[in-house]
Amino acid sequence: MALNCSNNSRFLSGFGVRVFPQPGKLEFDFARLIMFLRWLEATILDFGDEMHKVYMWIWSSGDLGLRLLWHILHLILSTWYFIIGLMGSVESFLISSGLFKRYRDLDISKVQYLAVAIDSDEALQTLKVLELLRWLEAIGLRKVCLYDTAGVLKKSKEALTLLLKNERMSSETASDPLVEEKCLSLEVISFSDGKQAVAKAADVLLKKHYLSSNTEKPKLTESDMTDALGAIGYREPDPDLMLIYGPARCHMGFPAWRIRYTEILHMGPLKSMKIGALIKAIHRYTMVHQNYGT
Repeated sequence: MALNCSNNSRFLSGFGVRVFPQPGKLEFDFARLIMFLRWLEATILDFGDEMHKVYMWIWSSGDLGLRLLWHILHLILSTWYFIIGLMGSVESFLISSGLFKRYRDLDISKVQYLAVAIDSDEALQTLKVLELLRWLEAIGLRKVCLYDTAGVLKKSKEALTLLLKNERMSSETASDPLVEEKCLSLEVISFSDGKQAVAKAADVLLKKHYLSSNTEKPKLTESDMTDALGAIGYREPDPDLMLIYGPARCHMGFPAWRIRYTEILHMGPLKSMKIGALIKAIHRYTMVHQNYGT
């Protein structure tokens, strides 16, 4: 799928993103540098509790020299984070502008099903969620699963779906029979869906293997659980890629049986999302080779 084709260019331009049909030859690898900075950031965050203890010790000691040193270190780290954010913004702009050759063509066929997990507090930003869905549709994705722990997105599903459909129909010929097919297929789930599914599947297995007349009690396997989930109607596909928006670097309780082979990427706060970072994340996944065990 080419990002600089006329159809996608029209969509991206509508979101304030400049797409050049014939990009220049600017080619500088920000990716490795940004990855290194992110790794260093994560390493610093791993020492969060220890650094807090050091801070409390310095503050209680009353030593002005140590306090001055601490403030200097704080200034250095603040500057560091500012530089990381600035470089990320510059990279995102260059990617969305089509100036990096490697990001112009995405093999979107490798992402058959995309999951987006959003922190429940940030999921209240309905306009941001709608903008994210617009970008995903513009890039070419057709099957998306939205997730948040508290079920905020489930309450907005009907409105989000209707808005996307109306925007698509207003930009296409009203008589086009393919308009409906081009819209996102949207699944919206929450933490409660996972709990209910596990409870129902466990009940099925209990009745089938332990409350039956069969005296031999089998050792349950992963395939038994999968069959039980399918029997109660949980047959949605496993996401190929999951994007996490929020402060937590985890899947936030997304049903575990659906992410056994899923690539998970943390994207930062929803309010800071950028289409260049989204394109980069999808491109990164398409370049990954996955080995499945037997």
